[in-house]
Amino acid sequence: MKRFVTDIFVLLIIFGFFSCQGEIIYHPDRKLIASPLDIRLEYDEVLFRAADGTTLHGWFIPHPESRATVIHCHGNAGNISHRLQIIHTLHNLQLDVFIFDYRGYGKSEGTPSEKGTYLDAEGAWDYLVNTMGISPQRIIVHGHSLGGAIATYLAHKRPTKMLIVESAFTSTRALARDYCVGFVLLSPILTYKYPTKEFLSRINIPVLIVHSRDDEIIPFAHGKELYTTARQPKEFLEIYGDHNTGFLQSFEIYRKGIYEFISKYLKEN
Repeated sequence: MKRFVTDIFVLLIIFGFFSCQGEIIYHPDRKLIASPLDIRLEYDEVLFRAADGTTLHGWFIPHPESRATVIHCHGNAGNISHRLQIIHTLHNLQLDVFIFDYRGYGKSEGTPSEKGTYLDAEGAWDYLVNTMGISPQRIIVHGHSLGGAIATYLAHKRPTKMLIVESAFTSTRALARDYCVGFVLLSPILTYKYPTKEFLSRINIPVLIVHSRDDEIIPFAHGKELYTTARQPKEFLEIYGDHNTGFLQSFEIYRKGIYEFISKYLKEN
C-alpha cells in the first residue's frame, strides 16, 4: 500500500509538471508601465505579423547617427516596458533599437510557446528587412536569458551581421538538469527544448557571449559552454552582478565590451 501511494504521488508530480511547463517558463505581463518617452527617446509604435498571422507589438527607437540596428529579444518575464534600461544602453551605442513582445506579452496577441516565440523573432526580422528596408548586414541580434535562445535561433534562420547572447542557457533540458533532482523522471516529458547550443553550432557570424559568474539563475558554466561551442569569430565578455541587472552593476565593462565588439565587426563589410 505504501509503495502504491508513493507511485501515485510521483505520477501526480510528473503530470503536474507536464501540464504546467508553459507557466514555469513564461511569465508575461499584459500591462505596459512605461515607454521610451520616459527616458527621453522618440520611438515608433510598431505592429507586425508572424508567419502564422499572430499580430505582434514592438517599438522602434531610431538613432540620429545610427551605425546599425539591433533586434532585442527579451527574457521570459514582463514585457518591453520593463526593458527601458537596456533600450537606453543599446541606443547609446549609436544603434537603432527594435524591441518587440512575444505572443502573449504586452500588446501582442496569442499565447506564448516555443514555436511561437521563434515565429515572433522571424516576424521582427522580416518587418525590418521587408517593410522598413533595412539591410541584413546592418542587423545585430541581441538576446538576454530566454531571449538568448530565441536570438540564437533567429541568427541561425535569418542572415544577420552579428549575434550577442547574454546570460543564456545551453538548453532548457540542461538547465533543468542543474535544478531538478528528479530530472531523470521528468526528462522524457520536457516538451520545451530551446536548444541554444545546437543553434549556435550552426552559425557562422561574429558571436559575443556575455555572462556573469554571479548569475544566480543561469550558471556561468552555461555561458562558457556556449562560447566553446560557437565558431570563430567569437568573443567572451565576463561581467559581474546578478542575472537581471548584471549589465547595470558592471555597466562600464558591459558597455565597453559590447561597443568594441560591434565596432570591430561593423568594419568588416
